[in-house]
Amino acid sequence: MNTTPMPPQRRGWPVGVQVRVRVRPWNTRRVYVIGGLLALALLGAGSGFRYRPVEAPGSSSPPPRQDVAAASVDLRSLRAEQRELQRKLDRKRPRGSYIVIDQTNNRLLLKRGDETLLEAPCSSGSGMVLHEGENGRTWVFDTPRGEFRVLQRKTSPAWRKPDWAFVEEGKPIPKDPAERIEYGVLGEYALHFGDGYLIHGTLYERLLGRSVSHGCIRLGRDDLRTVWRETRLGTPIYIF
Repeated sequence: MNTTPMPPQRRGWPVGVQVRVRVRPWNTRRVYVIGGLLALALLGAGSGFRYRPVEAPGSSSPPPRQDVAAASVDLRSLRAEQRELQRKLDRKRPRGSYIVIDQTNNRLLLKRGDETLLEAPCSSGSGMVLHEGENGRTWVFDTPRGEFRVLQRKTSPAWRKPDWAFVEEGKPIPKDPAERIEYGVLGEYALHFGDGYLIHGTLYERLLGRSVSHGCIRLGRDDLRTVWRETRLGTPIYIF
């Protein structure tokens, strides 16, 4: 009996059978084809991004001709309205000299057309309120706003003191009219523009530029002389 050991058996392929595996190299064309197929698959599935083409500078289309024509018509219409408005303003502009009073800043301007002849500090109404006792009359010392005209011109004017002047001083209201007259407190000239309001001089020039009057417009002596010289009856006065 032969007791020579047999070589061990391998599982799988029989002993003595040679298996040859041939590995072929990738073809470049196949790589391009497979890559293209994958790209098409991704595009078909959707990437979630949206793309908007960007126009090159200067490539925007010009506006339609009818829009340009309409804009030109609107511009001509606006210019015509502007010219008409300017003509209306020119017709309303005073002829000759006129007075403008800015009582917020207490400035008086004497003008002729667009030319400013004088700009001066003035004093306007204080806005204070005066009561006559508990159940008496009440006065508010404001300067009126609006358009007025010079109604009277007086030299060396005398002041006829109204009732409120005596109430303010704590004095009884006189029955004799002569007791109401005071001289030298209104300066050299006075221009009346209605309802007891005047443009006049003052003894307290140091207070010019402040709202301290009882409603009249106060001016310094030299400025009042200029206003008197350049104005006439009917000269417009604009107060704002």
